[in-house]
Amino acid sequence: MATMPTRIDGDLFEAAKAAGQVHSRSAAQQLDHWARIGRELEASPAVTHDAIERVLTGRAAYDDADDRTQAVVRAAWDEEIAGRIAGLDLTERLRATGLQWAEADDDGEVVVRGPGAPSA
Repeated sequence: MATMPTRIDGDLFEAAKAAGQVHSRSAAQQLDHWARIGRELEASPAVTHDAIERVLTGRAAYDDADDRTQAVVRAAWDEEIAGRIAGLDLTERLRATGLQWAEADDDGEVVVRGPGAPSA
């Protein structure tokens, strides 16, 4: 995906930076997220930001939302999950347990790590 440089209002950038920290996103990723949601909202006048926000905050059930609202909510969830997975690194926490653990290597093969693990 190609990126294009653009100028962003300083207040908007600071708001994206603050919101991004809450959601494990950079300011640029947060602005991209907001732009995608805005695009979906403009494409469907039946979808309201309030309806999406109610589902995302747990004040309304996903199953009760209409199809377009569900689509925007799923996109927000997908971005949130991808961001959290990208920032996930449990190696130090697992080492601190003093136990072995298993994980897949780059080829999908199971590798045992930790104390007493066979060397590769």
